[in-house]
Amino acid sequence: MDSISMEMISFLLVAGFVGAFIDSVVGGGGLISMPALMMTGLPPSVVLGTNKLAAICCSATSSISFLRSGKMDLGLIKYLFPVSLLGSILGAYTVRLIPPEFLKPLVVVMLILVAIYTVFKKDWGDTSTYQGVNQKVGILSGCAAFVLGFYDGFFGPGTGSFLIFVFLMLGFDFVVAAGNAKALNMASNLGALATFLVFGSVNFVYGFTMGIAMIIGAIAGSKFAIAKGAAYVKPLFISVTTLLVGKQLWDLLP
Repeated sequence: MDSISMEMISFLLVAGFVGAFIDSVVGGGGLISMPALMMTGLPPSVVLGTNKLAAICCSATSSISFLRSGKMDLGLIKYLFPVSLLGSILGAYTVRLIPPEFLKPLVVVMLILVAIYTVFKKDWGDTSTYQGVNQKVGILSGCAAFVLGFYDGFFGPGTGSFLIFVFLMLGFDFVVAAGNAKALNMASNLGALATFLVFGSVNFVYGFTMGIAMIIGAIAGSKFAIAKGAAYVKPLFISVTTLLVGKQLWDLLP
């Protein structure tokens, strides 16, 4: 590789680590990984596919860490995983037919509402009030898994924040909500990646380079979340959601 290629590889390694550390705790890693991949000069469709390849390394590593520590409700996730997977496949296919730009204003509004609700609900997510799977939980979580899986395959920004918000609504504490969210994020990344691979929209060199760094970042980030608990995860969640809002508002400017 020449010096420029080595500089780009080094840049992707750093961006991958930082993005994965944040993403493994509260989501929002795409704030870092997507712009980094755009700087490689890849076409936008290939950037999306390459980002999914790197992201699956992050979400799979984080999911394993949360699962091993007991900070994931496997009883619920095993039903939601295939639903999210199916949704993301449909979303990634649809993005080839319909440009996703029209979603940006709606996403901004939704992220603002998520941030405001989380800020003002003071003790939310500090302790778990989850009562187990019932009909209401099944319907709500199933619909959310499909819709957010579709959204992640189709557009993506804020998926982790939205998933955590859904699991908080179901009564999980912040750390288990983050663990559950990473499992569904892995499903949606997997479904979208498979679709992008079919269409040849993945750069393996950049994807695996960033993915290696993301594995290390995801291990560090998930250990941080598990060790520090809701007191640290909640402020980070609010901060990243606010940054997501700012990024989407900036993208809407002419």
